[in-house]
Amino acid sequence: MSKKIKPVDLSKVTLHSIAERESIVSVKDFAKPAQGGYFSDFVDCIPNILAGREIRAVSKAIVSAKAGGKPVMWACGAHFIKCGLNPLLIDLMEKGFVSSISLNGGGVIHDVEVALFGQTSEDVTSAIRDGSFGMVRETGEFINQAVEMGYEKNLGFAESVGEALVRENPKHLEQSLLGACRKNNICATAHIAIGTDIIHSHPTFDPKVTGAATHLDFRIFSSMVGELSGGGVYLNVGSAVILPEVFLKAVSLSRNLGVELVDFTCANFDFKRQYRAFENVLKRPGGKSHFITGHHELTLPLLYKMLLED
Repeated sequence: MSKKIKPVDLSKVTLHSIAERESIVSVKDFAKPAQGGYFSDFVDCIPNILAGREIRAVSKAIVSAKAGGKPVMWACGAHFIKCGLNPLLIDLMEKGFVSSISLNGGGVIHDVEVALFGQTSEDVTSAIRDGSFGMVRETGEFINQAVEMGYEKNLGFAESVGEALVRENPKHLEQSLLGACRKNNICATAHIAIGTDIIHSHPTFDPKVTGAATHLDFRIFSSMVGELSGGGVYLNVGSAVILPEVFLKAVSLSRNLGVELVDFTCANFDFKRQYRAFENVLKRPGGKSHFITGHHELTLPLLYKMLLED
């Protein structure tokens, strides 16, 4: 026979008034039906709750940084470019919402192919079966030659490619992030992990030149990170490994060199939560942090319009 357990006496529970409680959700933050046809009316439809609150905070931080003359650094993975978002970021650049753009190697490749050919990306699953994946001659020759020429002038990787694109003036140059950075005198850096990009298999690839150029970019990037203190913003858009790792090292380097890196905002945009982006961009550096989860092709146009109308 089981032991009989006496149920708790609920009459002894201590209650308090809701007026004494701090509530997380309030009707003042609820979505508002559109009152007109303007974008601001659409933004009012977004609840000021969870992701709605987060993206508003990111927009306001960027606007505030721009007004205060503090850096707004954009670090973009290759998928950002494949989603067709270059024109929006270039427009933000021309309107003063971009202080620097940093790409990984894949981002550089897609940006160059867009500028040169108006198309990019391939069916990896199909092409890898016969070894043709990543073996487009023109892409490797252009980037590797550009970096070699830039190396002779002590230019970083990204600036070398941007300069070559502007010099070549291809048909779709206006769609290139690196070309736009060069034309608008915006800092651009590229962070290469040798062996991760298709052009590293090409006969024109020079690891010595690439290593020196991307290391110079890391030093330039670290200098920019050191300027974030006092209201700057760092956005990691779709890079799961390379750029979060580079950012973390740049934060440590800045502080090691005596920079008091405080009071800055970090935001991460991705369609799912990634370990390194969360730890290295949002948690470990110590700034205000915002995580916007969703597809770039939806979240970034939303942020773009919010910035233009804030």
